[in-house]
Amino acid sequence: MSLTVPTWRLRARFAAALSRLYAAEVPLYSKLLEVSTEVNRELGATERVTTERHGAIRVGSPRELEEVADLFAAFGMYPVGFYDLRDAESPVPVVSTAFRPIDADELERNPFRVFTSMLATSDQRFFSPDLRARVERRLAHRQLFEPALIDEARRIAAEGGTDRESAQRFVAAAVAAFALSREPIDRGWYDELSRVSAVAADIAGVATTHINHLTPRVLDIDELYRRMSQRGVAMIDAIQGPPRTSGPDVLLRQTSFRALAEPRRFRDDNGVVSDGTLRVRFGEVESRGVALTPEGRRRYEAAMRTVDPAAAWADHFPATHEEMAAAGLAYYHGGDPAKPVVYEDFLPASAAGIFRSNLDTDAQTSDGADGSDYSMHWMAGQIGHHIHDPYDLYEKAASS
Repeated sequence: MSLTVPTWRLRARFAAALSRLYAAEVPLYSKLLEVSTEVNRELGATERVTTERHGAIRVGSPRELEEVADLFAAFGMYPVGFYDLRDAESPVPVVSTAFRPIDADELERNPFRVFTSMLATSDQRFFSPDLRARVERRLAHRQLFEPALIDEARRIAAEGGTDRESAQRFVAAAVAAFALSREPIDRGWYDELSRVSAVAADIAGVATTHINHLTPRVLDIDELYRRMSQRGVAMIDAIQGPPRTSGPDVLLRQTSFRALAEPRRFRDDNGVVSDGTLRVRFGEVESRGVALTPEGRRRYEAAMRTVDPAAAWADHFPATHEEMAAAGLAYYHGGDPAKPVVYEDFLPASAAGIFRSNLDTDAQTSDGADGSDYSMHWMAGQIGHHIHDPYDLYEKAASS
């Protein structure tokens, strides 16, 4: 068989098709793309920036996460990093990783990423033993992906690509797996989970997974925020992540328009189906800066703990890339301050903040201790895939 479609082309097709799907499901997303493209064009963005996306999905169990890992491997996307959102200022009962390309040339061809969260049912602060048992029982009986799709993904991952006809079928089937389900939702079950967390309900209260947001990259997120607001779009209250400063952009800044009330159907205890709405999906946008070294990250966390991070920024970071490179605070290709290594990953506090800003209530936790053992090592064992350390990847990129 001729491998005429390598994994990176599959990834590019997958990202583009998901973007079309999400635009059809969430029409306001098209306006977000329009404004971000407008801002990027004015600032001379490269094609990579203009086409760049990251998606976000949620699953319920290690088995489901393993299938996601197998599926994304066919697109040349591998798990990078471990994120624990349970202990954030706005706690969310999930642990996460991000599936993305890991080599510089693959990132340049198509840097699609999918931030993937898994429900932390073992954490007794969120789930009583009875509720955990009922959640896990339901999750064990659902099937997010057709077995044939996962088998095909494993074959493509092993061979590094596929032929044109198979590529078309595979991408279409993969995209369809993330379409919003129109099946009626068990209202009583969904409401019970919502009392724990709206995110828990969105994961375990429905029969399928779906795209929660599909995020474009913009070179000036403050300008985008201003223009979206001017056009009457209700944005969340703040831009998450580092403050805007006159120095080098670092890490990741994110914001979004508020989650919209989307029509969904519900089934009550008597089996009667009626129309309703849910607010769980929103339009996120991001701006990416230079990747920080461990020392740079320590300074970042210290600055963010101050009362006014913008005012304190100069106490923690120099004003130029040259000084950043000399102090060993950020990564640069070949050590050249003119060639920053782009931060390709995510910030737990920002992710939790975005989640919270689009929800009506906080997660409800008990005072009990967390007896779970969630960690990067645990997750890697569960999904059967090595989880890459982001710093190792940035070190490799900087040496190129």
